[in-house]
Amino acid sequence: VWRLGLPSWGRGYQHPEHPFAPIHKLCHFTNFLFLSSLSGLTHESHKKDVEQVYLRCSEGSIEWMYPTGALIVNLRPNTSPASYKHLTVCIKPFKDSAGANIYLEKTGELKLLVRDGDRSPSKVYCFGYDQGGLFIEATPQQDISRKITGFQYELMNKGIASDLHTVSAPCRPCSDTEVLLAVCTSDFVIRGSIQDVTNQAEEQESIIHVGVNKLYRQKSKVFQLTGESGNWRGQIKTLLECGVKPGDGDFLFTGRMHFGEARLGCAPRFKDFQRMYKEAKDKGLNPCEIGPD
Repeated sequence: VWRLGLPSWGRGYQHPEHPFAPIHKLCHFTNFLFLSSLSGLTHESHKKDVEQVYLRCSEGSIEWMYPTGALIVNLRPNTSPASYKHLTVCIKPFKDSAGANIYLEKTGELKLLVRDGDRSPSKVYCFGYDQGGLFIEATPQQDISRKITGFQYELMNKGIASDLHTVSAPCRPCSDTEVLLAVCTSDFVIRGSIQDVTNQAEEQESIIHVGVNKLYRQKSKVFQLTGESGNWRGQIKTLLECGVKPGDGDFLFTGRMHFGEARLGCAPRFKDFQRMYKEAKDKGLNPCEIGPD
C-alpha cells in the first residue's frame, strides 16, 4: 500500500493508468489511500515490482506503507520544461520514516540520498532537477507491517535553495539592494523585536521568538494573534552558526517558507531599513511600494 496526499480542493497526483488533469502549481497534500501491487502484506510475489507515480504539484508529500519492491517518483511541475534546469528539489524524510533507501536516479545509475534508518533530525536533502529523479527501494525486512517510508518534497528556484542551505548565506548581512528586493519577494515581511532565542544544538539551528509590531505580508499563518492582549507572535528559524541573540530595538524580518517553517532571510534593524527605503524612493529606485512606518 502506498498513500499519496491530495489537496482538499483538487487532485495532486497523476498515474499513467489513471491520468488526471494538471492542477495548480502549488498545493499541499493530505491523506489519500491508493491500493497497489506494492502491498507486501498481500502480494508476496511482487517483491521485485517497480511502480511509478507522477506528481504535478511543486510541493507535497508521499507516504509508502509496507514497502516492497521499488517506487519511482516523477516530479512534473506545471511549468515549461525549459525552466526545469533552474529548479532544485528538496526532500525532508519524516521523523519515523523506515523500510526503504532513497536514491537519486539518472539513466540507470543510482546515487544514495537517504539510507534506511538514518535518523538525522530535520535533515533536508537537495539536488538539481536535472540531476535525476527519485528511486525508492525497499530494504529486506523480517516484518514490514510496521514500516512506512515517507517524506515531504519541495521544488524551488536554484537561487532560493542555495540561500536556504548554504551556511554563510543566512548569516551574511544583506546589502541595501538585497534588503529592498527581499521586501518585494519574500514569503513574509514583518516589523518586530526578538523576544527570545532557543538554540537547538542537535539540529544546529536557532529558533527566534518574534514579537510582531507590524505585519506587511505572510504566505502562511506562522505569525498569529496570541492571548487576550491581541499581540502578534511567531517563530523564525535560522542556523545556529549565525549566533542570533535577544536584543533591544525593532528589526525588519524577511524570509522564506520551507517545509512549513519560516526561515530567516534579510533582517536589518528597522531604522536602517527606513533609511534604505527613503533613499531608494527619492531616487525612484525602490522595486516595490511598502509603508516603511
